[in-house]
Amino acid sequence: MSRGCIYSGSATRVRIPAWGGKSSGKSGTEKRRPPPEKDRVYHGQDLSDHPHDDKQDFQYDHEAFLGEEEASRFDELPPEESKRRLGKIVDRIDRDGDGFVTQPELMDWIKHTQNRHIHEDVNKKWKEYDKNNDGRISWEEYKNANYGDEIADVENKEMYEKMMERDERRFKTANQDGDMFATREEFTAFLHPEEFDFMKDLVVTETIEDIDKNGDGFVEVDEYLGDMYSPAFGGTEPEWLKNERQQFLDFRDLNKDGKMDRDEIQHWILPSGYDHAEVESKHLLFESDKDKDEKITKQEILDNWNMFVGSQATNYGEDLKKNHDEL
Repeated sequence: MSRGCIYSGSATRVRIPAWGGKSSGKSGTEKRRPPPEKDRVYHGQDLSDHPHDDKQDFQYDHEAFLGEEEASRFDELPPEESKRRLGKIVDRIDRDGDGFVTQPELMDWIKHTQNRHIHEDVNKKWKEYDKNNDGRISWEEYKNANYGDEIADVENKEMYEKMMERDERRFKTANQDGDMFATREEFTAFLHPEEFDFMKDLVVTETIEDIDKNGDGFVEVDEYLGDMYSPAFGGTEPEWLKNERQQFLDFRDLNKDGKMDRDEIQHWILPSGYDHAEVESKHLLFESDKDKDEKITKQEILDNWNMFVGSQATNYGEDLKKNHDEL
């Protein structure tokens, strides 16, 4: 599952290329669709791959509230068991034990469930890299696992060396005590730097290195567009690219000097403001708060249980609807 978005600078041996569409092959004119904005821009963790359309189903809400894997497990449960487990979850969400779930409590729960994928990713890679099982991952362990002891015979040696240097710099930045042994928290920052404030300057640096072709430390409009689009020989500029050019002039280049500096790049790729978990928590509370006191009881949640969790019954109903629509 691919959720949310992150700049294409992840620590990995296989680089994620900048977006590239396919030519329509029509008389030299590119008909590429505009690149998805999430190629570079990090909007925070999206909560589900499903559309958020409650008139169709509640799958988005289920995955937002439970996480994708847990939502799938609930889909296999009988309704009564699904409701029973939901009640236990509500007890955990109500941290102060006052009998009410507030919007901040609900938002914190959603963020907790949505961060599971990060923890699972770290746990998986932790087992792969902590070869001596000492509860830490050294740079040497990571380097040897990813690049081997020798890269002299590797094809495209220069590219590998640059990738290794870049990974080492990121490892050092994440390793805040400077001993080059990563704790679990430091290794999480290494793998998912966009999630940590102290790593965001490095995220900007890596983005500049990817896009800044003339090496002046700035991103000019042609470099910005070139990260999205490679025109065919003799091709004309598609309409969406003209719109992106105007976006750069109107909204990216904030000081109007014809290029993006570090602050402007951070404003672009790491925007602040939109919080998926906050929006979803307000939505769930609004839909369940029958007495409109801006907090919900356990009973109010259970009365609206099929918005929070699925079951065999809700799946059966959705299957019936789908089968009916297909007739």
